[in-house]
Amino acid sequence: MRRLLNTLYVTLDGAYLRKDGLNVVAEVAGEEKLRVPLHMLGSVAVFGRVSLSPALMGALAEAGIVSAFFSMNGRFLARVEGPVSGNILLRREQYRRMDDPAGCVAVARAMVAAKALNQRGLLQRALRDHGVGLSEDARAAMAAAVERMRDIAARAAHETDLDRLRGHEGEAAALYFGVFGHALRVPDPGIVFRGRSRRPPMDPVNALLSFVYTMLVHDCRGALEGVGLDPAAGFLHRMRPGRPSMALDLMEELRANLADRLVLSLLNRREIGIADFRVMENGAVLLAEDSRKTVLTAWQERKKEEIEHPFLKERTSLGLLPHLQASLLARTLRGDLDAYPPMIWK
Repeated sequence: MRRLLNTLYVTLDGAYLRKDGLNVVAEVAGEEKLRVPLHMLGSVAVFGRVSLSPALMGALAEAGIVSAFFSMNGRFLARVEGPVSGNILLRREQYRRMDDPAGCVAVARAMVAAKALNQRGLLQRALRDHGVGLSEDARAAMAAAVERMRDIAARAAHETDLDRLRGHEGEAAALYFGVFGHALRVPDPGIVFRGRSRRPPMDPVNALLSFVYTMLVHDCRGALEGVGLDPAAGFLHRMRPGRPSMALDLMEELRANLADRLVLSLLNRREIGIADFRVMENGAVLLAEDSRKTVLTAWQERKKEEIEHPFLKERTSLGLLPHLQASLLARTLRGDLDAYPPMIWK
């Protein structure tokens, strides 16, 4: 249980929240674990098997405090809120910006710059930890990509044109995935990466990336819905029917350290191997059904790890990052923050 950005996040299985005077009390097996005054909360987000007393739900709604419910895996389930809500104003601002290229780029450039810096950081880490085992050409290629991605991030952070910003993002992605395969330390000739292929994935690495990205965008979508934003109305990704464009925007700054590092760890530690994939008739490579459980378990364990949030200066679990960034984005759109603070790993 943790309070961040005036939101109480409850992830402890079996927790019970009740009202005690003007306080929210969190209990587990009858033992009080946390007590927070109602006036210090803006919302309550609960994950998994967490119960709220009817009296508390009524008090939260009356005080204008939103209760958001998620599955243990982060899937958005429902929101409970009182009759007076600012969500329509929040979404109106989101839609207004979506139709205004200048409004889009003001937020999207922070996401793109953060994505490039985080991808650069992953490559730097791979060079530092395992560069000795690489060929001279591979080390040179990775070092060149690291240097160019720093320049791309700097350009993206000051870009004022949305189309050029998308060009910066595409350039950084091409550089990153052009050398991503050098971060693999797997002797199996079947585990190779020659570039990003999505629909369908054409090799095991792409299959694993796509699977983990699906889980990340799922978490980002739930986080946006939890704060009252429309996950389909994005600023960087163009709107298409059925496409969660804003969730795709939000996940960009989280991909490298939440998803890509997990993929590299699973492969480099031999937790996932060539036997965990199957090849379809059209050449697509998919993760086998039983092996998905291994990846899902690793994903949930990864989300339990903690870091210090660079903007909030507080400890948080990785699994709460989509929710914190969604909340920061909502505050930016409301005008509470001068600019959106993206998640940049140190």
